[in-house]
Amino acid sequence: MREHYNLDRLIDYNTQPVSDTTRVVNPQHRSMTSEIKKKVTILSRTLAHFGSVNLEGEIDPKRVSTYQQEKANLQEKIALLQTEIENLKQDKKGIPSHITFSALPKDEQFKQLSTQSKHFIDTVKMIAYRAETSMIQVTREISPRQDEARSLMRGVYNTEVDIVPDENEKTLTVFLHHLASHSSSNSVQYLCDEMNKTETIFPGTNLRLIYKMGSALNPRDQEA
Repeated sequence: MREHYNLDRLIDYNTQPVSDTTRVVNPQHRSMTSEIKKKVTILSRTLAHFGSVNLEGEIDPKRVSTYQQEKANLQEKIALLQTEIENLKQDKKGIPSHITFSALPKDEQFKQLSTQSKHFIDTVKMIAYRAETSMIQVTREISPRQDEARSLMRGVYNTEVDIVPDENEKTLTVFLHHLASHSSSNSVQYLCDEMNKTETIFPGTNLRLIYKMGSALNPRDQEA
């Protein structure tokens, strides 16, 4: 598929315009929400600091004055933060959280990645994965080592085949070459037998698919 149909090139990173009616997050609302969270964090730290400031040691005028001044400064900062947060919350109520794309400021507008070809490729991948999983389930019925079923399938996909159409018999025979081990070949033979039972017609033709182990060039090597 890569060599003859350039499958990977179907995935592109082109951009396409966003519809004007698409609803997006209002950047002003998002910015205000972020500002409120930031000030709430500062307020929490200031409150914690205020609670940790205590008058310790001997009580003398200088120590008391320092303590009172620090407490007063913290109280003033806390009151200011609380007012700012409340004002921001009130202002935020009048700002919609989402707006149409056309309402975005020009410098905030953007283009989205083209998704059509990626959806197509993802569909091809999912079909291939499901087909592979189904084949694995079949081979696991007789495979002595079920954890190797997926690696066995990868071996099958990398193995050369001979494809022989027969218009008279209305068949399309796929000869799979033997694998490295006898047990692997037996598992694949079992898979062939199960797939042959489906009597699948090759898409776009009237030819029935038949899977066999062996080589079309060497009849002695063929197995039913």
